[in-house]
Amino acid sequence: MSSRGRIAIAGAGIAGLGTALALIEQGFEVRLYEQSSQLAEVGAGLQISPNGARVLQHWGLESELKPLVCEAAGKEIRLWSTGQRWKLFDLGEDCRSRFGAPYWMVHRGDLHQVLARAVQSRAPGCITLSTRIVAAQPAGAGIRLQAADGPSFDADALIAADGVHSLLRQQCLGEDKPQFMDLLAWRGLVPMSRLPDHLRSPVGTNWVGPGAHVITYPVRGGQLMNVVGIVERGDWRGESWNEPGSHEELLQDFGRWHDDVRTLMNHIDQPFKWALLGREPRRGWAHGAVCLLGDAAHPTLPFLAQGANMALEDAAVMGRCLAADASPAEAFARFESLRWQRTADIVNRSRDNAKRFHNPQLADDALAVAYVDREWQPESVRRRYDWLFEYDPLNVPL
Repeated sequence: MSSRGRIAIAGAGIAGLGTALALIEQGFEVRLYEQSSQLAEVGAGLQISPNGARVLQHWGLESELKPLVCEAAGKEIRLWSTGQRWKLFDLGEDCRSRFGAPYWMVHRGDLHQVLARAVQSRAPGCITLSTRIVAAQPAGAGIRLQAADGPSFDADALIAADGVHSLLRQQCLGEDKPQFMDLLAWRGLVPMSRLPDHLRSPVGTNWVGPGAHVITYPVRGGQLMNVVGIVERGDWRGESWNEPGSHEELLQDFGRWHDDVRTLMNHIDQPFKWALLGREPRRGWAHGAVCLLGDAAHPTLPFLAQGANMALEDAAVMGRCLAADASPAEAFARFESLRWQRTADIVNRSRDNAKRFHNPQLADDALAVAYVDREWQPESVRRRYDWLFEYDPLNVPL
């Protein structure tokens, strides 16, 4: 393979693997360093809106993803107490015709495996496991990377895609720990065969209620229903995605909700819980030959369903910047200037959606109907989402 330079990537999650694909496409030699001992992504569902899906299509992954994703017919709002429904927007063919790309719902692990296979097939041997990069220092014309267990590695530049707990972020921005947002997230998967017919609809549903909300949508080709419940609670600080909880505790948070919500939650084999973390948007991702990307740069609350999409956007823009600029430092500075405002807007508007989904007016059924009618009227929905879906990281001017 002809090479335009040696780029190291810390982290082989969705952001790191996607960036590797974008750089391999541009002719760079890529080395990924992943702290885990195996390539396995924890978690449950992801929503890949057109801005992210068009990147996956560009990388030639649509045919492999097709049996794994759900291209849901639409999204809807439901009221926590009565179950009343409001149509949010159409997906399927309407989404493809309006935005030129699909809206996919996918299990995080399925997408991760497709990305990992693509990277390994296009650059065999480029992933090193059980290696956490903890520091990077200038070394000659490039940089030297230091791993937690002692080894060092040389590269022309380093992209830090090492997640919300990034150690490399501290090197670029100083001490900057993520803050707990006093929000507890529950997640679980339900085999679709366990659910009554009326809960098997191929739609994404956002249940809204006072101080909490629930998101459900199908994944794994329609075999599973992904269920996520977010509740305002400041008494939990667990950061792991794999912290098991109990149905009893889960129903303490959602036991007064509509029968459909309780049915979904009772059919989860094992509910997991974690505390949501956040950061205020900050500049300074580009630090010479080191640059932050993905959650290491701009962690967000999940209330616009844009975390994975931002990672895919970052990957595409980063590949183009490195191909266009004479040095990694110039490319990284360009990348930050191009991505800063959009990602900051997503982070801030995601936080705004938490307030919208949890509004106290939702506690009163009469007030709730008027509130939902107002907040999710069609023009408001278009203003809230179209700017996200229209963005094309493959063609945005550099």
